[in-house]
Amino acid sequence: MSKNTIRAKLDVIFKILFSENLDLLSNLLSSLLGLPQNSIENIVVKNSEIMPDGIEGKFVRMDMNMEVDGKLINVEMQYGNDPSFNDRTVYHWSKLFSGELKRGNDYSKLKPAICINIIAYSYFKCSEYHSHFTIMEKSRHEELTDKCAIHFFELTKIGKKANKDDIAELWLQLINAETEEELDMLKETNVAPIQKAVYILHKMSEDEKIQEVARLREKALHDEVSALGNAKREGILEGILEGERKGILKGKREGRREGVLSTATNAIILGMSDDDIVKLTGLTPSEVKDLRHGN
Repeated sequence: MSKNTIRAKLDVIFKILFSENLDLLSNLLSSLLGLPQNSIENIVVKNSEIMPDGIEGKFVRMDMNMEVDGKLINVEMQYGNDPSFNDRTVYHWSKLFSGELKRGNDYSKLKPAICINIIAYSYFKCSEYHSHFTIMEKSRHEELTDKCAIHFFELTKIGKKANKDDIAELWLQLINAETEEELDMLKETNVAPIQKAVYILHKMSEDEKIQEVARLREKALHDEVSALGNAKREGILEGILEGERKGILKGKREGRREGVLSTATNAIILGMSDDDIVKLTGLTPSEVKDLRHGN
């Protein structure tokens, strides 16, 4: 993209684009969830505000929380890689599902809750860009309830060629667009909601206030990555130091082993992969796996 063109996959821009244009949000939800758009009658975004401290703050979520025709839906644009994102989205789904049940109400009053996660990196070991999770019996695949749905859309698995007959993919291509050429390609599909979104993105790119919002948000996200990197290094160092302290008390050999395990435990907590932990500590893959599962 040109120097001043903003990207829809920046979470704050994503939120501005769709919270201020409910017709586009309706079309996005219809496409991603496979719903007829004319069946969506009412959308109420409950957290459309974007606070200044939220733009600049680290570890701040820019999700969209809404009620759509009696369903509770949370849409989140995740730009940076979060290895614990699966646990995080299950936690947020549980809060969404249980949050509106009033004291004394019957559990049947609980509304269906849907989490939509659009992520700018590869997360699952599959070729499909869409993963849909529900609560099912493990062997029979019998659904326990139809009130739980968690969706992941991985932008890195989206094709580059525009197909005007696949509106969901067009939306994800627009969100993932990095160049003017990509936006022009999408505009040329003549799909009205996509054309409107491209036009709005261009208008937003000419707005100096929105440019500043985007700049501050990108800085905050870069600071967040740096903070996580520092925490990872500090956690590894703490594991080594802990091993040295235990080595003094219990003898070097035993203490060294406890230090390695402490380092590996910190690395697991900080989201490092099994392969990286093996390289870092010298433990075997099975030892790391056992440690990860608390054995």
